[in-house]
Amino acid sequence: MTDTVLSSATREVIIGFGRPFVMIGERINPTGRKLLAAEMKEGNFDRVIADALAQVEAGAQMLDVNAGIPLADEPAILAKAIQLVQSVTDVPLSIDSSIVEALEAGLSVYQGKALVNSVTGEEANLERVLPLVKKYGAAVVAISNDETGISEDPNVRFEVARKIVRHAADYGIPASDIVVDPLVMPIGAMGTAGQQVFALLRRLRDELKVNTTCGASNISFGLPNRNTIGGTFLAMAMSHGMTSAIMNPLHPEVKHAIQAADVLCGHDLNCAEWIRHHRDPGNVQAGESTGRRGGRRARVGDETAPA
Repeated sequence: MTDTVLSSATREVIIGFGRPFVMIGERINPTGRKLLAAEMKEGNFDRVIADALAQVEAGAQMLDVNAGIPLADEPAILAKAIQLVQSVTDVPLSIDSSIVEALEAGLSVYQGKALVNSVTGEEANLERVLPLVKKYGAAVVAISNDETGISEDPNVRFEVARKIVRHAADYGIPASDIVVDPLVMPIGAMGTAGQQVFALLRRLRDELKVNTTCGASNISFGLPNRNTIGGTFLAMAMSHGMTSAIMNPLHPEVKHAIQAADVLCGHDLNCAEWIRHHRDPGNVQAGESTGRRGGRRARVGDETAPA
């Protein structure tokens, strides 16, 4: 089955079918976080570093880094954030921007094989992003929308994903380096959102044989007790083929749902990871691999994670 290999300078992470689910920490993102946005714009990256360390401490195997701040020099800020995050932790990164110049700035300083977040099915976007992915030997998140927007029909979204995979092949980018985002809609606004994603995930796994990810917090947007919905959604999505998600690993109920699903899907051999994290109740929160360098302590931000 398909494996998507990502790396930092010293550490490799594999997203793949039959493998443990990959949690990609979402918190280094100024969207909806006014204090973080202001600090990053001013050149203060203390909160970025704290969020990076806290998420890895909580079990994230990768981190998403975004610097989308209005009226700011996004390419420069993103490149600086990536360099600083890579100086304090060895997990691979997802370089997240809708601006191609920012993606290139981030890729130019990145050490390892990054995940580019993202490319869409729009022709102009494909022609600008895919050559960049090829140039830097990266993998890429493929968002299943195009010039017509986001279709409510999962079959249309599947065809957009197929189109991106075919275009990527024209640039010499293999399907193993495409991680499709099937687009998770808020279940509170669209009652069939979960069913649509599950059906699409099965086709992406069985027909295109590509790995998948999503912005996991979208499913519960606008609802109370969001973490229970998010954790349950991810566990169900895993059973239909989802192999990673951009999420907040600081919520134990979400993380534990993923760990349990790994056990039930047969991705945790002999339940070894589950036992390691949960045998001693005192280790439920602390028993995660940090993957950090040096002795800096994580400071968890007091802001709400972006939806």
